[in-house]
Amino acid sequence: MEIKIKPQIFKAYDIRGIYPTFLDEKTAYFIGKAFVKFLKKKNPKIVIGKDNRLSSPSLFKALSLGIVEEGGNVFDIGLSTTPMLYFALAYFKFDGGINITASHNPKEYNGFKLAKKNALPVKGKELLKIVEKLSAQKDLKKKKNKGKIFKKEVLNEYLDFNLKDFDLKKFLPFKIAIDSGNGTAGILVEKLSQKTPFKIFHLFRKLDGSFPNHPPDPSVEKNLKFLKQEIKKRNAHLGVAFDGDGDRIVFLDEKGKVIFGDLILALISKYLLKENPGKKILYDLRCSKIVKEAILEAGGEPIESRVGHTFIKEKMRKEKILFGGEFSGHFYHQKHYFCEAPLFVFLKLLEILSKEKKPLSKLILPFKKYFHSGEINFKIKEKEALMEKLEKKYKKGKKSHLDGLKIEFKDWWFLVRPSQTEPLLRLIIEAKSKALLKEKKKEIISLIKSFS
Repeated sequence: MEIKIKPQIFKAYDIRGIYPTFLDEKTAYFIGKAFVKFLKKKNPKIVIGKDNRLSSPSLFKALSLGIVEEGGNVFDIGLSTTPMLYFALAYFKFDGGINITASHNPKEYNGFKLAKKNALPVKGKELLKIVEKLSAQKDLKKKKNKGKIFKKEVLNEYLDFNLKDFDLKKFLPFKIAIDSGNGTAGILVEKLSQKTPFKIFHLFRKLDGSFPNHPPDPSVEKNLKFLKQEIKKRNAHLGVAFDGDGDRIVFLDEKGKVIFGDLILALISKYLLKENPGKKILYDLRCSKIVKEAILEAGGEPIESRVGHTFIKEKMRKEKILFGGEFSGHFYHQKHYFCEAPLFVFLKLLEILSKEKKPLSKLILPFKKYFHSGEINFKIKEKEALMEKLEKKYKKGKKSHLDGLKIEFKDWWFLVRPSQTEPLLRLIIEAKSKALLKEKKKEIISLIKSFS
């Protein structure tokens, strides 16, 4: 059964590629076998969830076959957001877990997010050598004691786990527009509307892996067009969008204005630090300077991190960090096994809005001190050479190579870094004034385009 594995699908964070060109059922089968070997435990219990992409059911079958042939037991939780999978893995003490998903990528992609005991992340690259070795064997030896497949329900327990720390009786009767984009987060939204006092207007609730209304990436503003319309139509207090596997949450205020993840992080950190004085809060290096300033002002300890859930979770565990967030809308909490906690952030934000009795636009206003470009993407082959050129050009600034190249000046800073999930170079600029941001944005984009 020798096949040629495509090594480029094994990423720093996960395994991901276009189906079936780069990632197919045969590859999934070998990933299943390799994962059992990687766990180094006899008859491991492995929990598996999947998103609703069109290829997910067949990839589940192939992955599960590889696992049971290698002696592992599969616990199938069915349709699952990635945070649900991590919760199930840690809460029920499984030996390993895999969610079949390509997150925010377009419909033609699929992939696997992997974790071991206690929801510790497993990088895709960690499995590559085992997969290659197995796939090169002509005669695969099968375990005499094959594993089995069991069904397991976790949705209600996951929701109760998120709701238990909040007194919903004290919440205002909010009207909330939520866009789950035909993705798996839709199953959570339906249950939330039953378990909470909010009036939820649910857009694109039907699960459809072809994503007919818009791509499953809420970081692209044009994908939020329908949500903005719904907020205005319903006179909603808040808008919420999830990505394809529900581990990222994006907020819009009552005016339909997108609030970047770093400002949500700054706001929530202020209140968390009142309840947990002096604790550490993590932010990724793309975030506005206001995040660090807000954490310090609230008496917390700010910790800067490189981008990516595997690195962030490792750092949060090592340094016992209470809460963390990324510019992109991923948020992590110690109580949630240092994993993504989008529902916690959703409920915490509503708790804050209920206490303050002010609209989100007013609460966010004090954190809008700087002017931030958001992420600007470029398709560039010679990424390293370009970064060297920019480093020489702006050599008078304070340099950091924590993740890509970040250079800081008194009144502005910029970051260029290669994406780990897509063939892109990402640029972010922040400045003290709108005019300075415009000037530096034009200057750096011109340099990048001249290089490409």
